[in-house]
Amino acid sequence: MSIRQVSLEDRYDLDKSPVLLNGTQALVRLMLMQKARDRAAGHNTAGYVTGYRGSPLGGVDIQFSRARRWLEAADILFQPGLNEDLAATAIWGSQQAHLRGEGRFDGVFALWYGKGPGVDRSGDVMRHANMAGTAPLGGVLMAMGDDHTGESSTTLHQSDWAMVDAYMPVVSPAGVQEILDLGLYGWALSRFAGVWVGLKTMKDTIEATAVVDGDPFRMKFVTPEFAMPPGGLNIRLIDTPVEQEARMIDYKRFAAEAFARANRIDRRVWGRPGAKIGLVAAGKNWLDLMHALELLHIDEREAERLGITTYKVAQTWPLDMESFHEWAEGLDLIIVVEEKRKLIEVQAKEAIFEDRRGRRIYGWHKGDTWENGRRVELFPTRYALDPVMIAEKLGEIFIEEGRDTDGIRAGLEAIRAARAAANAPEIATRLPWFCSGCPHNTST
Repeated sequence: MSIRQVSLEDRYDLDKSPVLLNGTQALVRLMLMQKARDRAAGHNTAGYVTGYRGSPLGGVDIQFSRARRWLEAADILFQPGLNEDLAATAIWGSQQAHLRGEGRFDGVFALWYGKGPGVDRSGDVMRHANMAGTAPLGGVLMAMGDDHTGESSTTLHQSDWAMVDAYMPVVSPAGVQEILDLGLYGWALSRFAGVWVGLKTMKDTIEATAVVDGDPFRMKFVTPEFAMPPGGLNIRLIDTPVEQEARMIDYKRFAAEAFARANRIDRRVWGRPGAKIGLVAAGKNWLDLMHALELLHIDEREAERLGITTYKVAQTWPLDMESFHEWAEGLDLIIVVEEKRKLIEVQAKEAIFEDRRGRRIYGWHKGDTWENGRRVELFPTRYALDPVMIAEKLGEIFIEEGRDTDGIRAGLEAIRAARAAANAPEIATRLPWFCSGCPHNTST
């Protein structure tokens, strides 16, 4: 048995896998992986990365700068933007490079990055560029760095709805592996439907580190049968705003949904048909949900025994309605675990609206129950959710729905005991102090 030699340089060597990456480094490898996939398919493409750094994407510039030799060898240009909207405008231009047949490459796949307020200020470019479309061998990902808790921002921001407003599909990775997987999916979707694609990143996912499968060909994508308009959905040399809007509303949005359906990007994880309670989540909230179920002593086998099934959403908009409808068949109760303004919940309700058959959906509110003149709130739209809060809410619901177990009650009791200990009076108080040589001794 030989010992494999491991180096930190492996992170960008596509011949090496598995590799250790943080989320920002995954964006670098993602660019290299797309180039490798295009080269293997016989396409002469280039890559372009631009944006404006800001937490949780504050390390993008340094990681791409350090990887310059890898990027240059793969025809990938990294060029930090003067600001977010100028960077987005440059990427818009990259999708036009092939239109007159004068470019050196068949197409340019591009990655924009910026934090939530930068998404807001780039709205004009986003709308115009997404209406215009993407190159058939180009494609655009927008890595939006969201700060739901305002830890390093002047606002607590959520970029999903800005993407929806511009008719951009959104994918939400639940960790470093899915930054790679959904990033490749996003470019494939972008090329097929002619749209820019939002890649939601948060500190819980982009600042995480993991050992991942870095094989460029790990993901296989299916092109769905879809009735295209004359001239297709990609960017055109001659176009009008009226025609762009018609293609967006009548075709592109549905092409994105069809692509999700064909590739089964959203999926049942636990449980099987015939379950009565369904749990839905995406991205960071999927991680929260899994942790919450662990706190309640519910694993995959126990979930199946209790008639509970889970559904992991990768493409949060537009939701693959057909697959969701299939998963929801026969359920009595659907619980959408989602923080901030609800995106999946409203689509879930739309999916079964014409065929409810008594099915209930809990999300922001706990059904149609009222207290003190207001509907009972379940998962708030303010701040963020955490596994303990989710476990407390789900545990109570499971008991109400007749899924009372010793494990669930033990989990709830452990949470209550931990909260009581956290609220106990302090025995001693340790005042903050600075060492005599510390520069913070006399300043902030």
